[in-house]
Amino acid sequence: MPHSPLSPHDEKPTADPTPHFFRALLGYGTMIAIAVAIFLVVRHYGQPMSNPSAGPAAAVKAAQEKPGGILPVLVALAAVIALGQVLAKVCLWFGQPPVIGEILAGILLGPSLIGVHASAWILPDSAAPYLGVVAQLGVILYMFLVGLDLSAERLRGRAHVAALVSHASIVVPFVLGTILALVLYPKLCSRDVPFTSFALFMGVAMSITAFPVLARILTDRGMARSELGTLALSCAAADDATAWCLLALVVGVTRAEPGHGVVVAIGAMAYVAVMLGLIRPVVRRLVSRWDTEHLPRSAVALVFLALLVSALTTEWLGIHALFGAFLLGAVIPRDSTVAKAFTSQLHHITTILLLPAFFAFTGMHTRIDLLSGAEQWLICGAIIVVATIGKFGGTVAAARLTGLGWRESAALGTLMNTRGLMELIVLNVGRDLGVIPQSLFAMLVIMALVTTIATSPIVRRLVPATDVVAKA
Repeated sequence: MPHSPLSPHDEKPTADPTPHFFRALLGYGTMIAIAVAIFLVVRHYGQPMSNPSAGPAAAVKAAQEKPGGILPVLVALAAVIALGQVLAKVCLWFGQPPVIGEILAGILLGPSLIGVHASAWILPDSAAPYLGVVAQLGVILYMFLVGLDLSAERLRGRAHVAALVSHASIVVPFVLGTILALVLYPKLCSRDVPFTSFALFMGVAMSITAFPVLARILTDRGMARSELGTLALSCAAADDATAWCLLALVVGVTRAEPGHGVVVAIGAMAYVAVMLGLIRPVVRRLVSRWDTEHLPRSAVALVFLALLVSALTTEWLGIHALFGAFLLGAVIPRDSTVAKAFTSQLHHITTILLLPAFFAFTGMHTRIDLLSGAEQWLICGAIIVVATIGKFGGTVAAARLTGLGWRESAALGTLMNTRGLMELIVLNVGRDLGVIPQSLFAMLVIMALVTTIATSPIVRRLVPATDVVAKA
């Protein structure tokens, strides 16, 4: 019988999982302690480089542009949707997720590749305020759908493995991102941006995994129900929840006035506790009453109202409306009629009609043409390398610590390195706050694309189709 690359045959089978559990627990605690210590050291050396009397630089917001009516918005949406669908088909032909083509459509229509004048005709500055509003609405709905797709059931059975691997895949790239910030801050960032805010955002930007894109890759490969696929989805689910909590705290600290960052962080944690401890049981009882084939109109209205209230609450707390939308989706049972109905009815409207506005808006602000000279491209390459080493290395080390084989660990590390659309959402938050300068924004967009594009071909080599069939 042929040797399965997915089975950890290179290790002796252990009947009792207790040693692995305690070893993982010890490794987890040590990892967190080391990460905190390293960040404090990085902050100590980086903080003197910033101007402590100044807050984050004001972002050049699209809302400040002079409006030009609805016509430019319709032209921009039509162009991005049409080109995005064409490129999505091309990406599918090359074995890539369609979202790559849709993201590329926004960048191709921006000033980076077709030039400022040609881009201004398709994506004029006058359309930016309206595109920004549509983009924000699309991303809020998208994050709600991402929350609906999270499932605690995935964590059962291998909870300690998923928890350790997912947090290692966040902590390691986060620490490396903050260390990289020491080098990038004096080269790319204004001194008006506090170093702490810049370093925290660099850490978060390196830590994101795109749960929806990863799920699509696993489904296309027929791996979604395999042991590796289930573990990857479990890790990505925990990764998403943790990363977005971390982002919420970072945004709160960045937005807060000096001395109020702790208050914002406490408010964010309190809101999470209320949603999970008090609101979730109420939601579960409520949605069970609507367990019918067709949701009543009042139920749909109530869910949308709750979505808006949750988004408004997190925005008011000083974090971000996106986090409120994500959190509400996460407390709704994934297998409920409400979750299934909203997922089926909102998915195409959100991903095909509304998100292209986000891609266009991102493309307008992605100035790859600003990366001139060897030094700029070397920095971009260094960002890609650090991001990959952090995600891949952290995942593989944690997976091996929990007893997985080398090939299975490598495949899991490659899957967790997928960033996709989730990374772009985080980057736009940083750009809107003025923490990420335009040139670095372009570099991080390139990093998101490269790491996502690399996932499918590497996984195909590590997990051949014959092995997927054998495991099914």
